[in-house]
Amino acid sequence: MKPRITISQTKDGDLQVWLNPAGRDLLVRKLQGLSETNDHIHLTPAGLDGDVEVQSRAYHEDDQVIQWAKFLFRPDEWDTRYFPHVMDSKVR
Repeated sequence: MKPRITISQTKDGDLQVWLNPAGRDLLVRKLQGLSETNDHIHLTPAGLDGDVEVQSRAYHEDDQVIQWAKFLFRPDEWDTRYFPHVMDSKVR
């Protein structure tokens, strides 16, 4: 079966990621491939050059579909050096 991944935001602002088994396997494989030398993946609409294709049809009529996303791999050493404010463990 073809991978199917739909990312949407509900009317209440919740982010939801809908996956069929092939979509889950693809996304997990791409995420596990992230490293210090391969530090991001792009999620894009069908027909565009990206790493993972996402769907454009919402599951619910009032959901807003998100067709562009990027996952970034961030080792603690990088964030300690370049973005130390995200390393603060206090809840804001």
